Amino acid sequence: MGTNRVTDTAIDEVGIHQITTKDEEDSPGDVENSSASVAEDVVDWKGEDDPEKPMNWSKARKAKNIIVICYCSFLTPLGSTMFAPAISQVMQEFQSNSAPLASFVISSWILGYFFGPLFLGPLSELYGRQPVYLVCNFLYSVFNVATALAPSLSSLIVFRFLAGTFGGCPFTLGAGTFGDTIKPENRGMVIAMWSIGSLLGPILGPIGGGYLGENSGWRWNCWVLAIAAGVGAIATVIFQEETYPVVLLERKAAKLRKETGNANLKSVYADLERKPAQVFARSIVRPLKLLFFSPIVATLSVYQGVMYGVLYLLFTTYPLVFESRYHFSTGSIGLTYLGAGIGSFISLVVTGTMADQTYRKQTELGRWKAEWRLFPVIFLSFSVPVGLFWYGWSAQTGTHWILPILGTGFIGLGMNTIMMCIATYLIDAHPLYEASAAAALTAVRSLIGCLVPLFGRSMYAALGLGWGNSLLGFIALAMCPLPWVFFTYGERVRTNPRFQLKM
Repeated sequence: MGTNRVTDTAIDEVGIHQITTKDEEDSPGDVENSSASVAEDVVDWKGEDDPEKPMNWSKARKAKNIIVICYCSFLTPLGSTMFAPAISQVMQEFQSNSAPLASFVISSWILGYFFGPLFLGPLSELYGRQPVYLVCNFLYSVFNVATALAPSLSSLIVFRFLAGTFGGCPFTLGAGTFGDTIKPENRGMVIAMWSIGSLLGPILGPIGGGYLGENSGWRWNCWVLAIAAGVGAIATVIFQEETYPVVLLERKAAKLRKETGNANLKSVYADLERKPAQVFARSIVRPLKLLFFSPIVATLSVYQGVMYGVLYLLFTTYPLVFESRYHFSTGSIGLTYLGAGIGSFISLVVTGTMADQTYRKQTELGRWKAEWRLFPVIFLSFSVPVGLFWYGWSAQTGTHWILPILGTGFIGLGMNTIMMCIATYLIDAHPLYEASAAAALTAVRSLIGCLVPLFGRSMYAALGLGWGNSLLGFIALAMCPLPWVFFTYGERVRTNPRFQLKM
C-alpha cells in the first residue's frame, strides 16, 4: 500500500496550489514498482491577506453579519423569560396550580438549548452556516406563533421547547462565525457584544412581558416575540453571508472547475470526511470528548452552567419575592430585572475593553496566552456571591425594595463577566474545535439552567430568602478560585500530552 509524498508546490493568482504527489511503495528503492507522479490542483486562499477570506472582509461587511447574529442571540433568551411575570395567568387559564410545572413552562425553553447543538452543529459542517441560520430563524418564528395559539399546557411546553431548540442556533454557531471573521485582537469586544444578549434578553424580557401580560394577556407576549423573530429571519436572508471556510472554498473550486474545464480542481478541504453519518458522529462525539476528557472544558462548563442555573433560578423567583413581599404589580415586577441588566452593561464595557487591551499589551510583550482571557474573572467573579448575600438578606428582612435590586446588579456584573470570558477563552484555547467547545459549554449550561429552577421555590420555602440565597452564594464563592487556577495552570494542563485528544 503506497503513501503520497508532496514533491512540488506552486500558487497562482486565484489561489490554486498545484501539488505533485508520488506514490511510494513499502519498498521505496524498487523503482519498477513505483507509480507515476500525479498532479493535483488544490484550491485555497490566495494568501493570508486574500480579501475573499472572511477574516479579511471589510468592517461593514463583517458588521452586518455580526449585528444580525447579536440581534437573534438577544431574541432567544428574551423569549425564555417573557413568561415569568405572567406565569400565573398561564396556570390560571389552563387550571393548574403546580409550582414545579409552572417553573418547567419557563425552563422548557432552555432545555431546547441542550438538544439543538447536537444536530445544528453537524448540519452547519455539511451545508454551511448560512442555510442553518436561515432555516432555524424561520422555524423560531413559526414556533413562537404556535405558542401564541397553544390550546393546552402540554402543547405550550412542547412549542416552547421547539422554539428554544431552533432559537438556540446563534449560540451554537456564533462562536464558529466569529472565529471565521474576527481576528483575535478584536475578538474580546465582539464576544462581549454577543454574550450580553444571553443576559440582557432574560432581563429585558420580563419588563416588556410584565406590562404586556398585565394589559393584553400572556399570549401577546408570544405574538410580539414572533413578530420580532420574523424581523430577524428577514434580516438573515438580506444581510447574512456564508463564512465557513470549508464551504466557501468548495464553492470556489466548483466555480473554477466550471470556468476552466479542469475537472481535477478541488478544495484544500476536499479530503475531509464529510459524509453525513461521519459528520454527525464526529460533531456529537467531539463535544463529549472535550466535556469528559478535557479538565478545562469540563470544569469551566460546569462553572458557567451553575452560574446560568442560579441566574434563571433568580429570574423564576422574582415574581414570588417582589409580588408577595413588596406588592409589585405584574408589570412592575418586570422592572426589578433592571438591576442585573445595569450590572451586565457595566461588565460589557469594562471587561470587553479590558480583554482587547490585554491582548494587545501581552502580545507586544510576547507573553500572550489564551488564559489571559480569564484574567477579569479572577476579580469580578466575587461580585456574584456578594450580590447573592446582599439580595437574599435584604429581601428577607424586608428592607426598601431598592436594596435587593442593587444586590442583583452585583450578580449581573459577575455573571456577564464569567459568561463572556469563559466563552472567549474556550475559542482561543481550542482554535480548531471552537464550535465543539462551544457546544459542550452550551449543552451543560442549558441542562443545568433548565433543571435548577425546578426546585427553586421549594428551596426558598424550606430555607427562606436569606439562607436560600446564602446557599447559592456559598456555592458561587467556592467556585471563585477556579479562574485563578486555570489562569495559573491552564496552559500547562491543555498542552499536557495526557489531555491531547484525538478528534
